Amino acid sequence: MSKTRLEAFSDGVIAILITIMVLELRPPHGTAFAALGETLPAFLSYVLSFVYLGIYWNNHHHMLHLTKRVTGGILWANLHLLFWLSLVPFVTAWMGENHNAPQPTALYGVVMVLAAISYTLLQRTIIAHQADGAQLAAAIGGDVKGKVSILLYVVAIPMALWVDPRIADVLFAAVALIWLVPDRRIEKSAVTAWPRDVNQRG
Repeated sequence: MSKTRLEAFSDGVIAILITIMVLELRPPHGTAFAALGETLPAFLSYVLSFVYLGIYWNNHHHMLHLTKRVTGGILWANLHLLFWLSLVPFVTAWMGENHNAPQPTALYGVVMVLAAISYTLLQRTIIAHQADGAQLAAAIGGDVKGKVSILLYVVAIPMALWVDPRIADVLFAAVALIWLVPDRRIEKSAVTAWPRDVNQRG
């Protein structure tokens, strides 16, 4: 499979997940604007998960621009990532319908940490299966943001269960803010790789 097909398939899955999430939003029963207040928790959960999926799509896009060949291992690592992302609509709906409930918030954190770990595994698999994975490895560097994100997710889970789910919500939002701007090192490396890709296709 070419990396173009892999990217197209992944883009399609993420687009479907966003569509599923927005379909889970239910209109309020009342006709006044005040009735929208009852949908606010679900809407905020949707916004948070939309941002997360957008972050994964953005960084996945840049990472694949630095991928020269796709192997069976990369395909399975990518499917592993998509599996955990496919659970995002479910945990988003459960958390949104049960605002500040410990278990739904904790499960949201579990899915997020497993998605983050699977993304890290995909990165490492791509680097290991390239004839020269130095460019992507150099762009990722020590992956400080990735490690910090996983740590914050791990901390958020017990916070949701035994302290206060609102603390977990703040940690989830903090991770999203960390990743709102794509990693500039990967972005710059991807830009320098584009001319070579064009020449190879030509």
